[in-house]
Amino acid sequence: MRTASHVWLLALFVLVAISGAAAARGDAPAPLGRWLSQDHDGVFDIEPCGDALCGRLVGMRYEGAMPTDDHGAPQCGLLMLTGFRNNSDEPSHWTGRILDPHTGRRYHAAIWSPRPGVLKLRGYLLLPLFGETQRWTRYGGAIGPDCHLPR
Repeated sequence: MRTASHVWLLALFVLVAISGAAAARGDAPAPLGRWLSQDHDGVFDIEPCGDALCGRLVGMRYEGAMPTDDHGAPQCGLLMLTGFRNNSDEPSHWTGRILDPHTGRRYHAAIWSPRPGVLKLRGYLLLPLFGETQRWTRYGGAIGPDCHLPR
């Protein structure tokens, strides 16, 4: 049976180990650059916007006329990720808002990179529990005229 001092020492050891790992890891880099959506139907360019990060739709898969948002404006170049700031509780996570171009509604969202070349995006309503996570991948390909992604 463990005594209170054993539990205290174990808790202290775990805290020091976690702190050391976080310090060695350092601050997580911002998820800047181009990312291909989970369904491979859109490319987003994430870049600094003032003191936050934002993301524009810069490439799409579509047939015929360019898709439009809920106001009839072309989706190409649409600012869909806004106000993403580094989360102090989880330094590798960034929280902000994501736009649904079909309805015009904005949802809470979080982005983080669990490993190089992968970006997770979780859009949610009120609490992260009520959401969906997508896995995006780094995009290094070409984007054609009018935001067309090559086949």
